[in-house]
Amino acid sequence: QVQLVESGGGVVQAGGSLRLSCAASGLSFSRRNMAWFRQAPGNQRDFVAAITWRDGRTACADSVKGRFTISRDNAKNTVYLQMTSLRAEDTAVYHCAADRFQNLALDTTGRAYAYWGQGTQVTVSS
Repeated sequence: QVQLVESGGGVVQAGGSLRLSCAASGLSFSRRNMAWFRQAPGNQRDFVAAITWRDGRTACADSVKGRFTISRDNAKNTVYLQMTSLRAEDTAVYHCAADRFQNLALDTTGRAYAYWGQGTQVTVSS
């Protein structure tokens, strides 16, 4: 049974930092692209950042570029999202997602991801 469990969310003041973690089990983590998406109330789900399985190449949304960093630890089956200089507009539920096995393309739409976590709430107070 595949499980993606996010943690690390919370309430933080604007300008602060948080690190989200997503622990994966039940799948071949080291052979899957991983990503973070977020969804604020009343909004669509938005791409945040992704990292490839093959070479660790990353991509991130323009809105978080220079502030958020995605990384992975294959030994721990965990993907991270380091968030700095947080803004009120970063408030959302953050979900991690696991791609299909050995996908060579890095998807930012969400359509390629086979598994999703339940999410962790991030609230940035201004």
